[in-house]
Amino acid sequence: MTLEEAIKARHSVRAYKAQPLAEEIAKVLEKEIEEQNRQGHLHIQLIKNEPKAFQGKLAKYGKFSNVTNYLVMAGQKAEDLDERIGYYDEHLVLLAQTLGLNTCWVGLSYSKIPGTYVLEEGEVIKAYIAIGYGETQGVSHKIKTVGKASNASDITPSWFRKGVEAALLAPTAVNQQKFFFEYVSARDSKSAQVIAKRSFSLIGFTQMDLGIAKYHFEVGAGKDNFEWA
Repeated sequence: MTLEEAIKARHSVRAYKAQPLAEEIAKVLEKEIEEQNRQGHLHIQLIKNEPKAFQGKLAKYGKFSNVTNYLVMAGQKAEDLDERIGYYDEHLVLLAQTLGLNTCWVGLSYSKIPGTYVLEEGEVIKAYIAIGYGETQGVSHKIKTVGKASNASDITPSWFRKGVEAALLAPTAVNQQKFFFEYVSARDSKSAQVIAKRSFSLIGFTQMDLGIAKYHFEVGAGKDNFEWA
């Protein structure tokens, strides 16, 4: 399965089978986590066979069940931390899909269990990602049109529309999709430029959502076709 196929196949899954991660799959994830931590200056951690983080009232309200494996998304406090977490962790989410796993981004419905993760001085946890073998493959949700999420038109290149279409399949908090992509014609730059914006939301998480959407956009559009403005 390619990343493009994973984008189309992936849906949020909250109920999991009582099945530990296969050892070889866990090793692939852990190796890639090391690389994403290096690139994104993050402290992502894979926690395995730990059931307590998703047994609280919020988790039950969120209909999570049998979540015993999850990613802890942490990093040094910074203005762009949420966006980096969204961008680099979504890579791991799509990788997990290609490995036959299911996932769900979790902003609030988890408990921090002491001793299950490590934080360096100045680091904070921003979210968790449930990961494992889903009871189902999840279901799709209503999404915005390309026109409402971008300035795509008959004169913008096809790769731009493909990028927006991929971004619209990105998971966002309560499916809010508070992002907008703007194509800017190439001028002094050798490449076309794309501006990614986020709008206000009372729910929050828009910066993290933007990072997730930007990663999807890059997969759909092709990173060689443009530069971020």
